[in-house]
Amino acid sequence: MNTRIQFLTILVLVAALLQGCAVTGSLAKRPASLGPDNGTLIIVGGGGMPKVIFDRFFEAAGGRDAKLVVVPSAGTKATYDDSDRSVKMFEAAGATNVHLLHTRDPKEADTDEFVAMLSDAKAVWFAGGRQWRLADSYLNTKTEAAFHAVLNRGGVIGGSSAGATIQGSYLVRGAPEGNHIMMSPGHEEGFGFLRNSAIDQHLLARKRENDLLPVIRRHPQLLGVGIDEATAIVVKGRTAEVIGKSKVLFYDLALEKTLGEKFYITLDPGDRYDLKTRRELPAK
Repeated sequence: MNTRIQFLTILVLVAALLQGCAVTGSLAKRPASLGPDNGTLIIVGGGGMPKVIFDRFFEAAGGRDAKLVVVPSAGTKATYDDSDRSVKMFEAAGATNVHLLHTRDPKEADTDEFVAMLSDAKAVWFAGGRQWRLADSYLNTKTEAAFHAVLNRGGVIGGSSAGATIQGSYLVRGAPEGNHIMMSPGHEEGFGFLRNSAIDQHLLARKRENDLLPVIRRHPQLLGVGIDEATAIVVKGRTAEVIGKSKVLFYDLALEKTLGEKFYITLDPGDRYDLKTRRELPAK
């Protein structure tokens, strides 16, 4: 090997080493992926809603008589009323105090009059649709602050499909052009109830298990959470518990050295995950 080739080879090796050190350093310094300090998240992967999900949602709210505010704004309609299917779904499940909150105007969402309904709410539910509509309506408004306040006083926030993804800090599939686009500049911020995370849904049902991999490669500090249909995670602080019928995948780039290109682990109903250490917890 001549001197020039040796020199180029050394440069390539040094560059690879520096890149590896940079990734390792960024992973070591990454912020924790945690749920709310108070309150509970119920994050559902779309599809059906098994009884156990309703039961855990109502339990976290304080019962079926607790004030529940349904937000259908991920849907396509300009206006909604109490005949909305999400309202009827909860009433059919036994809820007695269901209210609807909706706007397409972030200026309206930033008024005291609009957020008044949330002042004493014990529970909020985000219905399915497209998550960018929720972000466009409520992100960085008094309404978003009021959502966080529900958790701060010990309430529960839940949502399915788009209502799951919006709960992460990084918004995947946020492009108005189509939900096949995983990363869309201008629509990459969620409400961050589950901090330092990216949440995907309909995972196995739509064969999406590899879709979060490039997102986590681009943003290695994030914890990826992929939830299949009729399945949910119940998040309290640093713990996520899987409930429902199928599986949840947790994506962590730090696992790449041991797991290879598909750096995720799979949890089943009843399994628990420590969001802070990013490890499965022992069985109870």
